[in-house]
Amino acid sequence: MQMKFVKVSALAMILAMAAGCQQITREEFEAVKSTADTALSEARAAKSAADAAASAASAAQASADEAKRAADEANACCKANSDKIDQLWNRIMRK
Repeated sequence: MQMKFVKVSALAMILAMAAGCQQITREEFEAVKSTADTALSEARAAKSAADAAASAASAAQASADEAKRAADEANACCKANSDKIDQLWNRIMRK
């Protein structure tokens, strides 16, 4: 989407310059095209970096979810062990 915006902006700039009172030279056209190409290249690099960041964030979320599940299981086991110890203690104290 961002790349389309850059292309459309560059095209609009070229058309606006061509439609103006002054005629653009080949050098001016090449300069505008070079700027548009650079902007497109930078937009592609930014998209690639954003995609990589999104992928890393997704992997981190999956790891965090797995760690939470493991912690919840450990907590449940600990509570069960505590309950068993309390029951045994109560039985010993009744005797």
